[in-house]
Amino acid sequence: MSGHSKWATTKRQKAVVDAKRGALFTKIGNQIAIAARAGTDPNMNPSLAMVLEKARLANMPKANIERAIQRVADKSAAALIEEVYEAYGPGGVGIVIEVATDNKNRTMPEVRHTLDKNGGRMADPGSVMFQFARKGVIEISDKGEEALMTALEAGAEDATEEDEGITIYTEASDLMKVRQALIDGGLTVTSAELQYVPTSYVPIEGENAEKLEKLLSAIDDLDDVVNTYTNAE
Repeated sequence: MSGHSKWATTKRQKAVVDAKRGALFTKIGNQIAIAARAGTDPNMNPSLAMVLEKARLANMPKANIERAIQRVADKSAAALIEEVYEAYGPGGVGIVIEVATDNKNRTMPEVRHTLDKNGGRMADPGSVMFQFARKGVIEISDKGEEALMTALEAGAEDATEEDEGITIYTEASDLMKVRQALIDGGLTVTSAELQYVPTSYVPIEGENAEKLEKLLSAIDDLDDVVNTYTNAE
């Protein structure tokens, strides 16, 4: 994986703030509700197991988690729809926006308005996505050559050491297998999820970098937005 998105670090820092005001719990709750459609038992549903782990790490209250799971059985609850929007930001960077919404006629105009207001624009389907690949992304708090070797032996495609630990990339289908191998190898997994990972990066700096950070923060603040990815370097 050549290069690394600076937005990933900014996003982790922002997640701490989001958790304090409850916005993160809403986003994770939507992810739980969607994952639980394939089964409410995390032992039989790997996708649900991953989101529940994310909820645990965010210190999401048990009652919130249970409500999100029960939404599957609640016939009166509006069905959540998963959508992926593509966009361009300042400096021509590509942006992929994942949403979970019960009303896409509300959500798409909100996303479009936020983009227009902050120097971005919606893109035609496929015009941005070809610059990204769906990958498993695992973060561990361990660092050093031994941890890197353990990650590669566990089946990682690539691994990059950063300030907070090591980020590991896998094929989408190998995510759960590699995650378990890392745990069995004595490493501390702090997150594991499917993401859209850039296959190439667009350098951005100065005024455009400031505009991009403002735009991505504004998009991420929308209640229906679950994840935001960019190929800005």
